[in-house]
Amino acid sequence: MKKTQTLSMDYLERIRHFGSNANPFFCLMGIEVDSTAKGEAALRMPVRPDMLNGEGWLQGGIYTALSDEAMVLAIYTMLSPEERIATITETTTFLAGSRDGMLFASGKVVKKGRRVVFAEGEIREGEAGGTLLSRSTAAFAVVRDRHT
Repeated sequence: MKKTQTLSMDYLERIRHFGSNANPFFCLMGIEVDSTAKGEAALRMPVRPDMLNGEGWLQGGIYTALSDEAMVLAIYTMLSPEERIATITETTTFLAGSRDGMLFASGKVVKKGRRVVFAEGEIREGEAGGTLLSRSTAAFAVVRDRHT
């Protein structure tokens, strides 16, 4: 596919077509997309030794970044082609630590307005029933392309 065609695809189309390769951060962190549905997304990521802090725990910012990516992907399932988003605020509460294994992130849209979207994210060890490691809440500004 030509570069100009790739750039003209919206983010969700690129994710569906190229998978994790559509997002350089996904490649860096080893993030895989498990699913997307209207207002929801699920990702997974292995914990690697180079992600641990000096105490041997997964560095906290990685929880926030993974949750953010899941929330953003969930939001993109509800945006029109001319809409984009920009983070206004994001808060993560850390509930437990991780040293290894696979992390599962879920993101969901709580409310989408014309100008602001509210979303929640969770990180778990193991899928749906696994240990809850963190919860995030965020607000995103909805920005319309000026060309539409």
